[in-house]
Amino acid sequence: MHVDKTVENARECMCLTCPSYTKTCKIKNVPELTEEVAHIDDVQHLEMMFCAFEKSNCIHEHRGCLCPECPVHQKYALNNEDYCLNSGGIL
Repeated sequence: MHVDKTVENARECMCLTCPSYTKTCKIKNVPELTEEVAHIDDVQHLEMMFCAFEKSNCIHEHRGCLCPECPVHQKYALNNEDYCLNSGGIL
């Protein structure tokens, strides 16, 4: 199912708290995220809300998954997990 790229969904997104989202990714991307979320309609890739965008450019190892607990995942009745590692969440 298509996930809308909205500020509301970005606020509900749990990607930044996921165990697979490493400290290195956070340090690298958080300054960018603050700016990008404000203009989310124009963004092609965002290092969060992977179910709406595409897999991560900096997460390379599965360390746990919060997708099933995420309000965005539930809101759109998504079936998959690990969207950060696999576009479409298919392993």
